[in-house]
Amino acid sequence: MADQSSIPTVATNRVVTVAGGDLFTLAAKYLGDATKWYQIAQANGLTDPMIVGLQTLVIPQSTTASNGGILGA
Repeated sequence: MADQSSIPTVATNRVVTVAGGDLFTLAAKYLGDATKWYQIAQANGLTDPMIVGLQTLVIPQSTTASNGGILGA
């Protein structure tokens, strides 16, 4: 039997469907830091952190770097 510790893990993006709200809340919940909302915005081609209507969004794997929550910085 193969050693379980030698099996590589694959990081995948999460997909969530939300009805309204904002990317700050999603970033806090899934990325552990509300200022990383821009990572969700970039992954979904968004510029506004406010979510209008029903949206299916990709939640990317968080990067360790933070830009203070400024989109495009």
